Amino acid sequence: MPLFIIHLGWAFHWWLFLLVYSPCSSVHQHSHPHSIKIPGDITLGGLFPVHARGHAGVPCGEIKKEKGIHRLEAMLYALDQINSDPELLPNITLGARILDTCSRDTYALEQSLTFVQALIQKDTSDIRCSNGEQPIIRKPERVVGVIGASGSSVSIMVANVLRLFEIPQISYASTAPELSDNNRYDFFSRVVPPDSYQAQAMVDIVKALGWNYVSTLASEGNYGESGVDAFVQISREAGGLCIAQSLKIPREPKLGEFDKIIKRLMETPNARGVIIFAHEDDIKQVLEAASKSNLTGQFKFVGSDSWGAKSSPILDQEEVAEGAVTILPKRASIEGFDQYFTTRSLENNRRNIWFAEFWEDDFRCKLTRPGIKIDPEKKKCTGEERISRDSHYEQEGKVQFVIDAVYAMAHALHNMHQDLCPGATGVCDKMDPVEGRLLLSYIHSVNFNGSAGTAVLFNENGDAPGRYDIFQYQMTNTTNPGYRVIGQWTNNLRLNVEEMQWTGGSRQIPDSVCSFPCRSGERKKMVKGVPCCWHCELCDGYQFQADEFNCEMCPFDMRPTLNRTACRPTPIIKLEWHSPWAVIPLFLAILGILATLSVIITFIRFNDTPIVRAAGRELSYVLLTGIFLIYFITFLMIAEPGTVVCAFRRLLLGLGMCITYSAMLTKTNRIYRIFEQGKKSVTPPKFISPTSQLMITFILISVQVVGVFIWFGVMPPHTIVDYEEQRPPNPELARGILKCDIADLSLICCLSYSIVLMVTCTVYAVKSRGVPETFNEAKPIGFTMYTTCIVWLAFVPIFFGTAQSTEKMFIQTTTLTVSMSLSASVSLGMLYIPKFYVIIFHPEQNVQKRKRSFKAVVQAATMSSRLSQKSIIFYTEQVTKKSVFYALVSFMILGYLAFHKVLFRLVERKQRVSSPKNEN
Repeated sequence: MPLFIIHLGWAFHWWLFLLVYSPCSSVHQHSHPHSIKIPGDITLGGLFPVHARGHAGVPCGEIKKEKGIHRLEAMLYALDQINSDPELLPNITLGARILDTCSRDTYALEQSLTFVQALIQKDTSDIRCSNGEQPIIRKPERVVGVIGASGSSVSIMVANVLRLFEIPQISYASTAPELSDNNRYDFFSRVVPPDSYQAQAMVDIVKALGWNYVSTLASEGNYGESGVDAFVQISREAGGLCIAQSLKIPREPKLGEFDKIIKRLMETPNARGVIIFAHEDDIKQVLEAASKSNLTGQFKFVGSDSWGAKSSPILDQEEVAEGAVTILPKRASIEGFDQYFTTRSLENNRRNIWFAEFWEDDFRCKLTRPGIKIDPEKKKCTGEERISRDSHYEQEGKVQFVIDAVYAMAHALHNMHQDLCPGATGVCDKMDPVEGRLLLSYIHSVNFNGSAGTAVLFNENGDAPGRYDIFQYQMTNTTNPGYRVIGQWTNNLRLNVEEMQWTGGSRQIPDSVCSFPCRSGERKKMVKGVPCCWHCELCDGYQFQADEFNCEMCPFDMRPTLNRTACRPTPIIKLEWHSPWAVIPLFLAILGILATLSVIITFIRFNDTPIVRAAGRELSYVLLTGIFLIYFITFLMIAEPGTVVCAFRRLLLGLGMCITYSAMLTKTNRIYRIFEQGKKSVTPPKFISPTSQLMITFILISVQVVGVFIWFGVMPPHTIVDYEEQRPPNPELARGILKCDIADLSLICCLSYSIVLMVTCTVYAVKSRGVPETFNEAKPIGFTMYTTCIVWLAFVPIFFGTAQSTEKMFIQTTTLTVSMSLSASVSLGMLYIPKFYVIIFHPEQNVQKRKRSFKAVVQAATMSSRLSQKSIIFYTEQVTKKSVFYALVSFMILGYLAFHKVLFRLVERKQRVSSPKNEN
């Protein structure tokens, strides 16, 4: 406002100077050298940008053919039509005072003071001419209303003056939203919708194109800045649209300013959409700068109505402008104006003082003037040239609105005349002068069909309804590129996307987004402060995409789908009979069972033979039963888990070993006690009879059975699905394992009693190692226990070393069953296979030998303790030979277990290698 007051004061002093001195001048008729005067009963003011803004202190520049002359002539055309219409303002002639704003708000302010001359009371009593005579002061015409201005900044500046004198104003092109403020600009109206509607339409266009990240570019001033502000405000309220950069074009841009603007826009290359509220001169220079930077096709412009469907902003920059979407208040080409304007010539249009200048520019010729030499490089105007015939002509887009603005003022005056001067011919006293505030009320009440057939009316703020055409500048394969209507906006958008073309004729809508949509299974991690920008993060592991921004873990019994948008049940597996992990244990178990049954059948068949009796038939059958159960447990370990299977697993897992090692322990204990007692006396020890041995064995077995049944009572057998065991980083490899509810610790506890029996038996076997082998089985039992201990010592690290493996259950089951089968095979092979061999293949050796009394046994024990050193050495050599045999067997067993462990490591390494590939 201070700037406005300074300009107003300067202009007011300038006007007083002309007022004082021009009446005495002989050229007083030229007191308005830069205006058009049309006489009439009622005078309207007109403001048009006939010339562009000047440079270097010059107020006016080159003539503007379309925005200036076309619009000015539209007002003259409308006045002619109204004055010739007998129904509208009959017997009243509308006159006009039309001024040039030179596209500059300060200059327009100075010019507009002409409109208020008649409203300023002037005391001229003390004014004298140079000759002392009283001056003849011409009474200035009274302007009742003003048509204009074009630019919003010009209209704002002029409106501040006109409202002081209550002169209504109707603009045909000013669209700044702040002009809708009825408190500050109460005498301002417009036949074009405000930029708030235009901004809403542009927001709708951007969203329809799928853009969410754009830059804005505005010419400094009310039009550009308020338009961008409205766009930003509406986009913020609507949501889903972010502004990458908001740049401003200075009023007086310096050299290279537009190159800097293009560089700034390239700082956010993803924001290809550029919303531009700028004057056509600025638009042209922006396009030139983009072309200069070799960025043709990079930016997709969405232009406001200042761009509209004009050809001047894109002249020589068509390739850069290709695909630009522009907006223009819904308009129609006025055929009557075309006929009027194309018949204008230097002879019939002398009332337009700027028409000669337009003529020279339009036909690129030069008119002859007295005292002025013609540039020899330019042709001379003949005056016979014709618009549209000898020059390109296309009706300017705002012509319709200029005509509608004039007609709106005329209809308001007509309605006012009918109410105030009913039946009167011409202007009556009540309309002389015309009261501005009353006229304003009539303006706001008009409602008629305009020049294009659409309704012309105003809302309470003096704004016209929003009706826009949507254009796109297209360069097709034809020789006639140009703007094409692709949609309309009337409170909502109707856009024909299929009719749009982009760079190179492409139908694919270019992207203008900060971040592209995340793929399925990826969540958005928002960039702080920029709601349209995000990073896509994969929901990894066992997470799925719960919503757009969050990943959540799948339930423990589920895994994510391939696209990670939901969870699906984890497949449940079990150890199959055909699995490689089951084939080897089953093969060993079947061989073992066949061998055990062969021995049992042979022993039953030859039950009364000396070898069978010497082996201790009762304990042998018990021991063979235990070996059979050890082999049989392999089938239970591989069978599909169920309540019955799980119960038998618990019962038989430790029972077979318990039976086997209880019988062995009873045998070695009996031998040890007999020879220890023989060293002391000839009285036999107690509990060495077969019945006693069976009783001792069953007592030892009962401990295991009682423990198992207590286990049944505390925790009844049942199956579970273990989802944690086979849950690798890659969820595609995840499996739920159906198994019995037997933990590793429970398994060890179940076998611990058998291991105690085994260790105890080993101790007794060591103690009985000095007994002559012709008297007992102590040494075979000893070597059996040594080998068994080695097998189980190898079992422990393999079993517990697989705790982190994805195939833990399979490996542990295989390791356990193979270890048990090997233990049973060692016992069977070292204790009974030699006897079986003799019975079957050397029956001649299966004969009765001389019975030995307990006394003979005692003597043998005494002799054994008195062996000579030579005998001991000989005996040691024999033992060493057998030890070598048993050691070889042990090494074979260890070799197999080592191979088993290597196989497991290879499987694990293969899983680790393949897992990342599957994840990708």
